Amino acid sequence: MSNSADSPGTGTTGSDPESAGDSPSASDRRGGFRPVRVLTVGVFALAGLLFFTSFDTAKGTNIRTDASLLKLSDLIQERSQKNGELDETNGALRDDVESLAEADDGSTRAQDDKLAGLEKDAGTQKVKGEAITVTLNDAPPNATAKLPGYPEPQPDYLVIHQQDLQAVVNALWQGGAEGIKVMDQRLISTSAVRCVGNTLILQGRVYSPPYKIQAVGDPERLQQALAEAPAIQNYMVYVNVYGLGWKVTEDGAVTLPGYSGTVDLHYAKPVQ
Repeated sequence: MSNSADSPGTGTTGSDPESAGDSPSASDRRGGFRPVRVLTVGVFALAGLLFFTSFDTAKGTNIRTDASLLKLSDLIQERSQKNGELDETNGALRDDVESLAEADDGSTRAQDDKLAGLEKDAGTQKVKGEAITVTLNDAPPNATAKLPGYPEPQPDYLVIHQQDLQAVVNALWQGGAEGIKVMDQRLISTSAVRCVGNTLILQGRVYSPPYKIQAVGDPERLQQALAEAPAIQNYMVYVNVYGLGWKVTEDGAVTLPGYSGTVDLHYAKPVQ
């Protein structure tokens, strides 16, 4: 082998062709194309893009723990609380309007009586009288069948369903209730008792069990209507077998609040 391959700057004349082919040229040693360099530049560019995207998303906040990134359940509770506050504000404004209307009222006594009757039927006025309260609650999560011949409970057996609440409300109306309050809200003709999962959604607000339903009327008639309702008789089977909550109490004289929300229909339209 020639010594020229070991000496930098020596020409290639007389050198071994294979050795010359294996030796890097000057252009390869100084500034030639290298894929590793291109890959490195690409990695840094991608990292910069990720940092910029993260910054733009966070807007200077901690995107791991920022309170603005609420879970859906937190958002529902927040909106429910906001709706409750708006209901209270709306009720206060309605009282102010009624006070001003009474101060400058050009109507006759007969018209005032007719309006008062309509407001009572609509549920926007307070109602006083003897009342009972029905309380429904979920069964214990570890409940088992307490009577022989019944299967071990499925998860659905242990929670309050929409039809259970509706059955109580319908029975109370059937028993001559003059007014009904579910939790802290008065029911009116457009009220819808709806359940999503194991929560109650009523007029834009969310509630968890136990559910309390209070009705003004003849306590004896109301309780008789509850006992005779087929849907409630079916519910009582689950009360006795799996421990669903059921309690009826007489409250004496109470005053139910008037409905304070809007009475406008936003979705229903009259049939043409």
